[in-house]
Amino acid sequence: MVHILPLLNRSATRSLRFLARPSTARFYSAPAGPQILVTDLPAPSTGRIRVLSLNRPSARNALSRSLLADLRAQIDEIAAEYDAEGNEIPLAKTYGGAAGPNERGRTRALILTSEVETCFCAGADLKERAGMSREETDAFLANLRSTFSALAALPIPTIAAVSSMALGGGLELALCAHLRVFASTAIVGLPETRLGIIPGAGGTYRLPAVIGQNRARDMILTGRRVSAPEAYFLGLADRLVEVVEEEGTKEGEEDKGLLKRAGKEALSEAVRLAQEICSGGPVAARAAIQATAWCREEVENKQYETVVATEDRDEALKAFREKRLPVFKGR
Repeated sequence: MVHILPLLNRSATRSLRFLARPSTARFYSAPAGPQILVTDLPAPSTGRIRVLSLNRPSARNALSRSLLADLRAQIDEIAAEYDAEGNEIPLAKTYGGAAGPNERGRTRALILTSEVETCFCAGADLKERAGMSREETDAFLANLRSTFSALAALPIPTIAAVSSMALGGGLELALCAHLRVFASTAIVGLPETRLGIIPGAGGTYRLPAVIGQNRARDMILTGRRVSAPEAYFLGLADRLVEVVEEEGTKEGEEDKGLLKRAGKEALSEAVRLAQEICSGGPVAARAAIQATAWCREEVENKQYETVVATEDRDEALKAFREKRLPVFKGR
């Protein structure tokens, strides 16, 4: 977490200048591999934190049909762990160990990030779209929207870690997460009006829900690019990580390792945030997500009833009396 005012003067200008330069980064010649890299980290007490890293460097993580299918499969796998009310679906134990895929337990939090240093996600794959018929385009958009909606509807905490460009559909993807961690090198925006269209994958309603109608209207109508410090000021970023150029870098020179460090630091902060959240009760976290999504008294009352009689609440009270940290089990 950093102070905003110094960054508005220094880091915003530096980030825009750096990202505007022609890139010669090595990953554009990297061999083809999985389009999404999956990493599981242990969560406090129980379960795992899953990290999904977009890995389509040749197209700056543009959402092709195949990448979208892979993303949807990952989302559906997590969603299948919970029912429509956000409650855990019982899983059979195997080998005498804890129930759950690969014995790692349930997914307690999800982090979205990028393996591509210069781009979080470039939005839809326009080259692929150019070869689609109208019917194929309509089908792709329907799939894109439903995938983003499925991500936004996950009952567990979700975090987007952004350290570089996230424009158009890339920002719309980040908006599907409950929380966003930006490195000071991040640049975001919804430039669709400059292309004669409007955001079509949730930007016109998810952005206002996060930063307010007028500020969202400003970003959408102008299509302008917003620096990470301004995004933090607007409330679009929930955590801001300052990444500075290495000492000895001269004015006008390119710090070739800046974006690589930014990606690592943004992801590290996202993992710390996920661990902090997962230190609380899993049932309580899911109930809080539901309650804050609706912001209504009756919803809060209903969700409170789901947590007040849990084993986790009893464990928390017992731990308080015994002056120790609680060990939550998610039930």
